[in-house]
Amino acid sequence: MELSAPQKKVVVFDYGFGNVRSAERALARAGADVEITRDYDKAMNADGLLVPGVGAFASCMKGLREARGDWIVDRRLSGGRPVMGICVGMQILFARGIEHGVQSEGLDEWPGSVEPLQAEIVPHMGWNTVEAAAGSQLFAGLDADARFYFVHSYAVHDWSLQTHNPAMEAPKVTWSTHGKPFVAAVENGALWATQFHPEKSGDAGAQLLNNWIGTL
Repeated sequence: MELSAPQKKVVVFDYGFGNVRSAERALARAGADVEITRDYDKAMNADGLLVPGVGAFASCMKGLREARGDWIVDRRLSGGRPVMGICVGMQILFARGIEHGVQSEGLDEWPGSVEPLQAEIVPHMGWNTVEAAAGSQLFAGLDADARFYFVHSYAVHDWSLQTHNPAMEAPKVTWSTHGKPFVAAVENGALWATQFHPEKSGDAGAQLLNNWIGTL
């Protein structure tokens, strides 16, 4: 008798920013055993940690630090434990955010600045296609014209992380365009992230979350 594989345990980190209930439902539909919590041990021991985020960069960082989320993300990644950021939860992974001329420090997992979108219409709200990175696991099985749901006024326009060690796999960076091209998703070892909301992106988003869970 063949035994089914146990469900992967995913913690949606609850630090006061992000639609945690939508993320919980989407992850559960994708087959994960999901819990919303800011408990240190549970967040550290889960197979995957999802960090949502909505609102201002500086406010999200303040809330994350107060909940020790900065420490948890760093410790998980130091041990090669998967972390995924969504929307502002992706933006705070970069070195800094610039809003209304004010610069705030991010987690600095990746170099670069989150800056205002350079487009005639802001915010970027609605469905858009992406140009997935070659060999992407995150977008595996998805058509090139698959659309994802974006709601944001800021983005990273320049990817500056370089990998010089040939033994290390280079990050896979996916792009989208609203006015000017911006980073829509990143796969970098144990750290993955999307600027769009997979939990609001219908079947395409469900497939993407299933792909992430499948790597845990």
